[in-house]
Amino acid sequence: MTDKKFKWGILGPGRIAHAFAEGLQVIDDASLFAVASSKIERAKEFADQYGGAKTYNSYEALVNDPEVDGVYIATPHRFHFENIMLCLNAGKPVLCEKPLTVNAAEAKKLIETAHEKKVFLMEALWTRFLPIYEVVRGWLDEKSIGDISLMVGNFGFNAPKEKDDRWQNPELAGGTLLDMGIYPISVSQWAMRSQPKSFMSMAHIGNTGVDELTTVLLKYENDVIAQFHSSFMSNHINDFVIYGSKGHIRIHPNFWGASKATLTVNDQELAVSRPLRASGFEYQTEEAMRCVRAGLLESPGISHADTLANMELMDAIRAEIGLKYPFEK
Repeated sequence: MTDKKFKWGILGPGRIAHAFAEGLQVIDDASLFAVASSKIERAKEFADQYGGAKTYNSYEALVNDPEVDGVYIATPHRFHFENIMLCLNAGKPVLCEKPLTVNAAEAKKLIETAHEKKVFLMEALWTRFLPIYEVVRGWLDEKSIGDISLMVGNFGFNAPKEKDDRWQNPELAGGTLLDMGIYPISVSQWAMRSQPKSFMSMAHIGNTGVDELTTVLLKYENDVIAQFHSSFMSNHINDFVIYGSKGHIRIHPNFWGASKATLTVNDQELAVSRPLRASGFEYQTEEAMRCVRAGLLESPGISHADTLANMELMDAIRAEIGLKYPFEK
């Protein structure tokens, strides 16, 4: 820890930004400093709730504030590219909500820009930094379940059917794949420490033109299969199970924000809990701060290569299920 507090700015004080701000409250050497929204009243309400010192009604003003040490972006997917580019051009380190962008071409351009300008850029895939995932990583590295053969993950809930809601809006890059499917994709990639060699996918496209249900099979080296479902149409169990030749690991619901996992070998169960200090976002925030202070341009926990590979896979899945957003060229 350092004596100087890391001053965060937030672009877009929406639903997910509250989890980020809650996480900040348990980090001693960090604070919420500035909030920007197109509606200044919304920014002020958010800042008052979490102790922010400044509010802006333009993103440009916030990223050009010399006192802001880093920016967390919580705007809808469609706007991530332009928001991140604004920060990078201003020399501000970025922690941006997943997915980093809508497609791989945008992600590639941002990664190139971050390296050119020597500015830190990280996709906020908070799951990878949760304490329970350190426990699971240890089990995998020790081959406690033997050789992995199958992974199964689900992320599904009954989503609101309002057509103007972000989840259902194709103009905002809605749908289940980018919002929810990215989690089992990322956890599978993390577990295997590699990218899948091939995939198969199917989806139900709803009335608004977004995927309301997507099912994907990923095939890795040594014929390891990962299967996941993302859905707005029903409530799922929402766990993630890794099966091996000696047993299995279950990351309990909701797996993307889990605090519990169980190792089962020879019918013997070992359940481990790692309670979160706050919302769970605090761990990725601390990682971003560590990297910025160390002069890094990316986090080894979710590298630029990992982010780009995930975006390329989701591009390919969207092509197969016939999902293209109206604003994409």
